[in-house]
Amino acid sequence: MTAELANSHSGDGAGRNSEGGPLFFDPTFALHNGGKVAVQATILVPDKDVLSLAYTPGVAKVCSAIAARPELVHDYTWKSRVVAIVTDGTAVLGLGDIGPEASLPVMEGKAVLLKQFAGVDAVPIALATTDADEIVETVVRLAPSFGGVILADISAPRCFAIERGLQERLDIPVFHDDQHGTAVVTLAALRNAARLTGRTLGDLRTVISGAGAAGVAIAKFLLEAGIGDVVVADRKGVVSSDRDDLTPVKRELAGIINRAGIKGSLETALVGADVFVGVSGGTVPEAAVASMAEGAFVFAMANPDPEVHPDIARKYAAVVATGRSDHPNQINNVLAFPGIFAGALRVRASRITEGMKIAAAEALAGVVGDDVAADYVVPSPFDERVVPAVAAAVAAAARVEGVARR
Repeated sequence: MTAELANSHSGDGAGRNSEGGPLFFDPTFALHNGGKVAVQATILVPDKDVLSLAYTPGVAKVCSAIAARPELVHDYTWKSRVVAIVTDGTAVLGLGDIGPEASLPVMEGKAVLLKQFAGVDAVPIALATTDADEIVETVVRLAPSFGGVILADISAPRCFAIERGLQERLDIPVFHDDQHGTAVVTLAALRNAARLTGRTLGDLRTVISGAGAAGVAIAKFLLEAGIGDVVVADRKGVVSSDRDDLTPVKRELAGIINRAGIKGSLETALVGADVFVGVSGGTVPEAAVASMAEGAFVFAMANPDPEVHPDIARKYAAVVATGRSDHPNQINNVLAFPGIFAGALRVRASRITEGMKIAAAEALAGVVGDDVAADYVVPSPFDERVVPAVAAAVAAAARVEGVARR
């Protein structure tokens, strides 16, 4: 859509020409008209008697009880069922740095998905700063109102420092969806793809294209889960310790990946590889895909254009996944974050651990069960079994790991 057309939209979803007459109708704008979320009261105040309970003087009893026993805030306020969705608008979908206001439709969308799929309320918060320390300080000050924090669409490498800073200072779950949601769903799909082809995670050498938030998180998570080896490539080639242009995050990553010592380009790394995971955009040459091991998996997840077109990938790969909803095996974060937060809030977890994320991936893979097939290694987001399975697994793992408070 051109800027002129975008600027011509009225509030009712219809484009307008220079004279104010109708130009076209766009259902996307119509759906977003007025926003997609709202605050709704859980009680009615029909008379003065209820008013005196809901507000003054009755509310003072509840406030005093919480002041004496702070843990009661979970029982007598919304805290135990609401999360903040925080962004600075610097890495929005495929749009990049479009600013906090323009990011709000995406944050509202995440809030809708949390509510619809998991019954979790969420408040979108778009911050007018890109300074990592300022974001941490702001969220810390907002945290008493929330049971958890979802970080979203914050560019790397700042997203790593922001998440780490909040995890160190808060006693509620902090979860960067672009990192960990993607990693959980990727692991679930890989588990089922390996099972389908008679292999284990330990048999797989994986090449990841992209060393941003998702790429780094997926690499670390797959290693934690027992993958055979991981190689990560950025725009300049394989991330390896001999490079002198690595950021601190990439240098740390280089120390734990690539046990085979592969150097050079992404194409070089793909020769004989079992898995390709794309989270970077760009295009991978068909010859490089053809050079992968027999029975390989291609997870080309860039949106809207996958790094490898599915038609090309299917010529060489046993299992193909994308980030798109119009192809099988969509690696979609909505398969992860609603259930993860439902489970974490259920037990009032103080944080989300690696064990909780692995449990989420295993539960998600388990939903597919014996129906696993080349075009079905992850379930649909609309499968009603997904959130209950993930939430139960996450809650159980939180208890085992000692971070549950009930």
